[in-house]
Amino acid sequence: YDEIQVPHLINEASGIGTGQLPDKDGQMYYIGNDDLYLIPTAEVPVTNIYRDVLLKETDFPIQKTGYTPCFRREAGSYGAHVRGLNRLHQFDKVEIVRIEHPDNSYTALNGMVEHVKGILEELKLPYRILRLCSGDTSFASALTFDFEVFSTAQDRWLEVSSVSNFETFQANRLKLRFKNKDGKSQLAHTLNGSALALPRILAGILENYQTDEGIQVPEALIPYTGFDMIS
Repeated sequence: YDEIQVPHLINEASGIGTGQLPDKDGQMYYIGNDDLYLIPTAEVPVTNIYRDVLLKETDFPIQKTGYTPCFRREAGSYGAHVRGLNRLHQFDKVEIVRIEHPDNSYTALNGMVEHVKGILEELKLPYRILRLCSGDTSFASALTFDFEVFSTAQDRWLEVSSVSNFETFQANRLKLRFKNKDGKSQLAHTLNGSALALPRILAGILENYQTDEGIQVPEALIPYTGFDMIS
């Protein structure tokens, strides 16, 4: 994936293009004086880079990643199960985005699932993968896989990633097309996923790596922290 820096503010057209608006209007922070929204995920600005773009078949696959803060109002979220790191108005997240030829989008989806799976396995956290039924899938997605990490303190599973294939839903709104081998314009397929949402991953590490001496740092992170134990 090519890492890119993106704006943390978007206009209404960008939110409509990826399906956050008007569906999640009540969950997004709106800046009235400027008619802009704080991003709920890097998916929105990253995917909108290709709004009104006509690609060539040789441009595929397009693979982008962005690390940004995410802002969500979480309206209607109450109770002990959403306190602390479980649900925040602002949190950091790495997002992976792919734009694919329709013939390859489900192969790409499986690859993205493996990417997220690989991160969790390197962190050695207990996790499971759920294939969502249509009732739990967002109205923009054709197929979604959720990743959940087990919280030992709360004795329940917490979502840390969601990987989705939107097929042509976003591309149709974005007018994101490509010239096929017959020279005709065709809608591309868009996909994205979290890799990962950091607060719940941090909670998972704190809960699953406790020892009598302190919090053991996962082996995969030691090269970045420079130490293996937090007292």
